[in-house]
Amino acid sequence: MKTKLLITFIMLTVMGFSQDRPEEIVEQFFGEYQKKGAGTAIDNLYSTSQWISKKSDAIIQLKNKLEGLNEDYVGKYYGYEPIVEKKLSESYLLMSYLVKYDRQPIRFTFQFYKPDEEWVIYSFQFDSSISDEIEEAAKLYYLKLEE
Repeated sequence: MKTKLLITFIMLTVMGFSQDRPEEIVEQFFGEYQKKGAGTAIDNLYSTSQWISKKSDAIIQLKNKLEGLNEDYVGKYYGYEPIVEKKLSESYLLMSYLVKYDRQPIRFTFQFYKPDEEWVIYSFQFDSSISDEIEEAAKLYYLKLEE
C-alpha cells in the first residue's frame, strides 16, 4: 500500500515538473514535422490546448496548406532558425522561425499563452512574406540619415 502511494506521489510530482516550455514544444513540433509530417506535428502542437478541436475546419485547412510545402513545391527541407522572440508578458510569448527550403524561406510563427501553470499554443501560422518585409525595412524612410 505504501509503495503504491509513494509511486502515485512521485508520478504526480514528476508530472507537475514536466510542464513543457514553449521552446520544447517548438522543438517537438519541428522534429515531428520532419519525421512524421505536417499533420502529426499540427495535431500534437494543438493537443496542448483543450479549447481547440483537432477536427475543426481551420485546423484541417492549416494542415492541408502546411502539407502543401512538400518537395515538389518548395524543395528539400533543411531545418529552421530562430528569427525573433517577443515576450508580451510572463504569460504570452511569440516565437518566429525561418524554415529553410531549397526554393525559398518560410516563416513559422508560434504564439503561446500560459493561463495558469502550463503553456498552451494560442496561435500558429506560416507565411512567405519575409522578403517583402525585409525590402520594406530597407527603405530610406526607415533609415536614420545624417543631417
